[in-house]
Amino acid sequence: MECKYYKKLDDGKVECQLCPHRCKIANGKTGICRSRRNQEGVLVSEVYGKPCSLAIDPIEKKPLYHFHPGTTCLSVACTGCNFRCLNCQNHEISQVAPSVVGHYDLTPRQIVELCMEHHSPGIAYTYTEPLTYLEYISDIARLAHEAGLWNILVTAGYVCQEPLKDLLPYLDAANIDLKSFSDDIYMKVSGGHLQPVLDTILAMRDAGVWIELTNLLIPEVNDDRLMIREMCRWIVDNDLADHPLHFSRFFPRYKMENVPPTPIQTLKEAKQIALEEGIRYVYLGNV
Repeated sequence: MECKYYKKLDDGKVECQLCPHRCKIANGKTGICRSRRNQEGVLVSEVYGKPCSLAIDPIEKKPLYHFHPGTTCLSVACTGCNFRCLNCQNHEISQVAPSVVGHYDLTPRQIVELCMEHHSPGIAYTYTEPLTYLEYISDIARLAHEAGLWNILVTAGYVCQEPLKDLLPYLDAANIDLKSFSDDIYMKVSGGHLQPVLDTILAMRDAGVWIELTNLLIPEVNDDRLMIREMCRWIVDNDLADHPLHFSRFFPRYKMENVPPTPIQTLKEAKQIALEEGIRYVYLGNV
């Protein structure tokens, strides 16, 4: 499947224009996400129509607490991610090439039919980074809306604005992983930058997408109380005080196995800071 967001370069390379990395990819190679390959000067998605994971989940698992609570959704994931988080919870499918992970062969229409067969009112694009296979979810999302289904995005939000703008009309809700409020920490832990994530949040807000935010607190990494307060002030200052903020507990994982779990007290203090700054709905996760 040819990708939509790229340009051809003079030397046989292509430049992917889906996310801020803007990978320049030589023939036969992939970008950072591992799922978009230069094939003789054409950028192709190696995961279109090839989900690696399917499940029926409660919507609260996304987590979305204020968007049709008590309902379920069909969770869909393909391999790939444009971040390199040292603490990745799903690295077995997000930090590997599609060729080493088993998959289903399902067209967008078959995904929608599967959701309807299981009587779920919505589809969640989740587990890995769905924006790396944006063409696939866009095609699913359009058909889902035609069938009266919701579209839910669970994302780290690292995407360029033009591709995001094409997807926004089909999105109903999103949980965005705001990993910290420091560009240095973003680069050190995830290999990206903060500002594009903030831009994604604001674009979704402006488009009327229901937003909930998740902040995973990692001890001695992003649990600085002043930084948490700064993040909460930004949320309130940008008219998101009525949107839930989820502080999530870290457990040792992937390349951070030597980091201890987040103390419960840290989560409680973060919640108190958020409430003091004016965020109305604050939840603790993984506790």
